[in-house]
Amino acid sequence: MALTGCSWLFLSAAFLSAGAEISITPEPAQPAEGDNVTLTVHGLSGEVLAYNWYAGPTLSLTYLVASYIVSTGDETPGPAHTGREAVRPDGGLDIRGALPGHSGTYILQTLNRQLQTDVGYGHVQVYEILAQPVVTANNTALVERRDTLRLACSSPSPAEVRWFFNGEALPIAIRLGQSPDGRVLTRHGVRREEAGAYQCEVWNPVSVSRSEPVNLTVYYGPERVAILQDSTTRTGCTIKLDFNTSLTLWCVSQSCPEPEYVWAFNGRALKNGQDHLNITSMTAAQEGTYTCIAKNPKTLLSGSASVVVKLSAAAVVMTIVPVPARPMEGQDVTLTVQGYPKDLLVYAWYRGPASEPGRLLSQLPSGNWIAGPAHTGREVGFANCSLLVQKLNLTDAGRYTLKTVTLQGKTETLEVELQVAPLE
Repeated sequence: MALTGCSWLFLSAAFLSAGAEISITPEPAQPAEGDNVTLTVHGLSGEVLAYNWYAGPTLSLTYLVASYIVSTGDETPGPAHTGREAVRPDGGLDIRGALPGHSGTYILQTLNRQLQTDVGYGHVQVYEILAQPVVTANNTALVERRDTLRLACSSPSPAEVRWFFNGEALPIAIRLGQSPDGRVLTRHGVRREEAGAYQCEVWNPVSVSRSEPVNLTVYYGPERVAILQDSTTRTGCTIKLDFNTSLTLWCVSQSCPEPEYVWAFNGRALKNGQDHLNITSMTAAQEGTYTCIAKNPKTLLSGSASVVVKLSAAAVVMTIVPVPARPMEGQDVTLTVQGYPKDLLVYAWYRGPASEPGRLLSQLPSGNWIAGPAHTGREVGFANCSLLVQKLNLTDAGRYTLKTVTLQGKTETLEVELQVAPLE
């Protein structure tokens, strides 16, 4: 039987399908645009006389790609032919340099020698090679907790979208602000931790493309304004400075951008716009309160810190004076301490050198004193470091040692020689 393309089209509408199970699979399974694709046919049975290929959901002339007569090898293009399709002798369909527009449902209709038609269905998805997307921001410099961040990922392709922050997958806290399609990112009351580089990436099974980064700056502060001594040492409320010595005060804070600084002395502004202030050749005229004010020009917020600078008190020499100066046997004597440290933490008295076996007593920070190995029961300690020795005997004469420790850990040792006069 010889068939023409026109008679084949007419006959295809006149006979019912014999119901053979024909299937169609694309090779490769996930083609990229530009690939050569073959729609391979499985399940053909009997002697096939002709093929009709359709690119559409129904057997309609509008969707006809091509008709093919097996015996002659003649192929007739249809209305849906794009110039890239060719029917194979085994019934398959080649698509050269496939484009995304070739995606969709394909139908193969066959005619056998008994003039029966069979139909098989398949689907092909040709994936686009994605162009680089672009991220746009409503603003790239925002104020913390005040402004809203909006980022949009623009891409001409309907591909999947994912976001990256500083090269890593977007944190969940920020990801919660994504639109349903994932292309718009909104963050109300932006935080400082969210400053950095944002990128979006579009992808499909055969192509991935990531945008250039958009860098976000978040302004905040100043917070935790403090004054440091010599750039690293945190000061207390008061700094004591020796006469004619120098000092540098540093103002630090947590702020973006770096704040503007204003220094004041006893409430009067100084001509100094730097983050540090030098005090040279300390005198009584420079005693007072120094204040640093940090101002952020972007957030319009400010913060301050103050410190009091004073001259150190003149050094006091600690001395021990026995009272009475030359006690007699049987008398009491007080080894009176003058100029003892005002920031005293603990002290200890020793008989002889400052060693544990010779310790008479120690005073604890609580103010109570405890006896040592050399205590005879006649020694009593006082808060001012003085030591009372009762009912002296001649063996009590000799050297006594006082050891003091201040709150700052400064240790000082002082000795005194006690003389005891015998009874006449």
